[in-house]
Amino acid sequence: MLFRNSYSYCGTVPAEAARLSRKRPGTATATLLALLFALVCLAGSRAYGDVGVVLNESLDTSVARITGSGHTAVYFSRICPESPVKLRLCRPDEQGSVMSNYISLGEDQAFEWNLVPLNIYLYGVEDPRYRPLVGSQKIKHALEERYREKYLDGLCAGGFCRTSNNAEWREMVAATLERSMYMFVIHTTVEQDQQLIEQFNSLPNENHFNGVTRNCADFARRVINSYFPGATGPDYINDFGMTSPKAIARSFTRYAERHPEAQFRVLHYAQVPGTIKRSQDCRGGTEQLVRSKKLLVPMVIFAHYALPFVAASYLVSGRFNPQRELEDHPTVKATETEHQLRAAKAENDEVRAQQLEAEHQQERARIVGTSQEWKEYRTAFEAVVAEAVQEERIPERGHLNRVFRQFDKAGTPVADSNGALWMEFSENGETSQVGLSASNVVAPTSDTQLAHELVLARVRSVLNSPKHSRENMVEFKQDWLLLQHARARNLADSGLSRTAQRSVPATGISYSQGTN
Repeated sequence: MLFRNSYSYCGTVPAEAARLSRKRPGTATATLLALLFALVCLAGSRAYGDVGVVLNESLDTSVARITGSGHTAVYFSRICPESPVKLRLCRPDEQGSVMSNYISLGEDQAFEWNLVPLNIYLYGVEDPRYRPLVGSQKIKHALEERYREKYLDGLCAGGFCRTSNNAEWREMVAATLERSMYMFVIHTTVEQDQQLIEQFNSLPNENHFNGVTRNCADFARRVINSYFPGATGPDYINDFGMTSPKAIARSFTRYAERHPEAQFRVLHYAQVPGTIKRSQDCRGGTEQLVRSKKLLVPMVIFAHYALPFVAASYLVSGRFNPQRELEDHPTVKATETEHQLRAAKAENDEVRAQQLEAEHQQERARIVGTSQEWKEYRTAFEAVVAEAVQEERIPERGHLNRVFRQFDKAGTPVADSNGALWMEFSENGETSQVGLSASNVVAPTSDTQLAHELVLARVRSVLNSPKHSRENMVEFKQDWLLLQHARARNLADSGLSRTAQRSVPATGISYSQGTN
């Protein structure tokens, strides 16, 4: 992937070399230099970036309470924003971006789409080290205002854009604070990315949103199909004549499975634990009718004759489980192994098939974790909480259920220049603070008692979450390590520091060391 990043500079360098060559027509060195740069850029053009369908879970608010449809957007690994409405190739230090459209972005012009840096979209900050560990409306608003001041200059001067919660550019800042999401990703070439940049930079960026014929899923379909014609499509039968976010994700996944060279994988970003209502599974039309009690009961009463047809349509052609796709395709390696496994089974090579099945399960477990591994962590955490109560770190185990609400009620979130969040508290004329980001929760200036409580509450929330709302095992192990640091600092700060080498016999997981 080195060429992917270095190629960002190849757009102008060959032209500059050619200019030097024209300036000194007799200089063989300049000509050689031009050829060298051209070869480098041609080599870079064979490198791969990524494009992906982003499937956001339903917020279960407003119309979404009825449809359960969620939202969809497009992820790019090699395209970045020159501004929210202009594209360019990413620099080596950038992580890509997300493009999305809404009914109304609420900006001073009626733009069809905005493009934001990937980590801004996910966490509200440029560097994932500063991502928030807890989510609340206060915290999200602080991150939104930071983004508005830093990125929307000239686009968001009007009162509605600056102050209204209905300005939907806000949905593109720290989206994981309010919902979980899946990304279905395949590789692209530099030429494909450049063509998309030229296309979107040259076309008018004017909003013509229509919920039936030109919604967010139709927009994502248009973008993805400009890369791979026919890769995504609607499911008019199950979505009653419209295009739904889930239909785009399902059709794109089917396309990727038919093209092993696409190097398909699925990414998952869980909703950040906190006080914001948990997001719900994204659903298609017939799926919502069959699975939603608030719609199924009226349908049974008033339209029972249609129910068998709706149910049959969903069962035959409408089922799609993003979590299962994540477990089957957590990495490119896992997808490649799956293709090899199918070939081995087709050739009746049982020995090879068993070997590949074991490799696939191992790769899946490394990213997603196994049921047994999650169970062991829950058992270990119960011992951790019991110890915290015994040492009077927390008053009782139920206290962890209230930590997020208490923090949100009593504190004021503040973002520093990097976007790292702090929660400030004032009581009896004294001020204290605790870090709310992965980078500062155990910083020297972060209150050790509050930090310990915060990380305990976060780990508890993750362990109690269903799969679709739970971060993957790789990320959780970082939380577990953070919990160790927070506990050690709290013990040291209270003068009770002692050896923190405890093992939980029932699980074998060392609280002080975690797992590798």
